[in-house]
Formats: sequence, structure tokens, C-alpha cells
Amino acid sequence: MRLAGQHALITGGGTGIGAAIAHALASEGAKLTLVGRRAGPLEETARKLDGAGVALADVTKREEVESAFASARAAHGPITILVNNAGAAAGVPFAKVSEALWRDMLAVNLGGMFHCCQAALPDLLAAEAGRIVTVASMAGLHGFAYAAPYIAAKHGAVGLTRALAAEYSRTNLRVNAVCPGFVDTEMTSQSAANIIAKTGRSDEEALAELARLNPSGRLISPREVAASVLDLVLSTGNGEAVEIA
Repeated sequence: MRLAGQHALITGGGTGIGAAIAHALASEGAKLTLVGRRAGPLEETARKLDGAGVALADVTKREEVESAFASARAAHGPITILVNNAGAAAGVPFAKVSEALWRDMLAVNLGGMFHCCQAALPDLLAAEAGRIVTVASMAGLHGFAYAAPYIAAKHGAVGLTRALAAEYSRTNLRVNAVCPGFVDTEMTSQSAANIIAKTGRSDEEALAELARLNPSGRLISPREVAASVLDLVLSTGNGEAVEIA
């Protein structure tokens, strides 16, 4: 129980990667607060994790983030581990990217990280060993076609990770990111649906096409990402962007 006494707050904690991370951290004794926009998935995951708390918030809205984090502190004490997992993706040719889509992708994937890091920062700096781990993406390290806003936002998330790691290197706070390729989640299923709509391929063919973009040639499981997040929470590394592909 290496995380006994620690309070981990996970955004997007109700499904997919976030839920897998919640289980991984709970297995090491961490107290949990799951944050997201949909009460149903959050509560369903919390029911499987004894004592896990739930707080509703849209990470793009600062006032909702502040309120959710205050509720988390009231229930479980200061936040010592922040996992920025909330995110969204959209596949559109660059020439067809609207200003609204551009703003939305930056708001969720980068702005949400900004709000959450600032909201948790006093707790994290006061902790004996504060940790921030952001679920970025392989798209934060490489470029791909038809996803310019998402890729720009995820590059920003990796850049912010490295900036915070440098700024707080003389403190007890460590800041890292994981950068998975295509994971077997609802988000990847949505990407496959876009391929199906545009090409007429079957669901199996579309998922296989996405899997081929990972160097491993297969979809990554949420548990694999969660294991990397746990490793980073337990490590003393700083500024790492660990690719899982």
C-alpha cells in the first residue's frame, strides 16, 4: 500500500483510462476523488472503489474546477496527486477546422490541465511528495494528419508538463506525462466511427487501421496506461513524457 494516506484526484475518472487509473491508485491505498461532467459513469466507478468520492466539473470552467477541488479537500484532505486525464479528440482536415473546434480542443486538452494544475498547486507544493501526471498522447510528441487542433493541444500539454517540471524542480513536486497511442476506449471507437462514415469500412477494419498507427500494431489497453501512471506517481522522475505505443 505505497500510496496509503495520499489523496489522488483524477479528472475524467469515470470511464476508460481514468477508471483504470483509479483502480491502479486505489490498489496502492490512495484515497480517490473522481472528477468529470457525467455523474453516472463517475458514480458507477466510485461504487467499485470503497470510499472514492465524486465531484462534478467541466475542466474548461475555472469556477467548476475550484468548486470540485474544494469538495474533494473537504472529503479527503489536501490533494497530493493530480492526474489530468480529461480530454477530447476530433478528426477534421485542417482547411475545415472552425474557430469553435480549435478553441474547444485547446480548452479541454490544454486549458483544463492549466485550471486543474493551478487549483491543486498549493496542496501539491505543501505535500511531502506532490505529483502531477497528465495523460497526454503520442500526438503530443508526433504529428498526424487530420487532427491539427488535438495535436497542437497535446503538444501544449507536454510542453506545460516540462515547463512545470523545470519551474518546481527545487521543490517536492514532480510533474510528468504519459503519451499513449490509440487506446481501446470510447474515444478510439469514435475515431473509428469517423473512418467508417468517410470510407465505408467495417468497424473491424477501421479499428485495425488505427491499431496500425501504433508501433506495436495493436490497440493499447487502459490498464497499460494506468500502470505507467502509477509508475510515475511512485517515481522521483521529473519532466518525463513516457510514450506508450
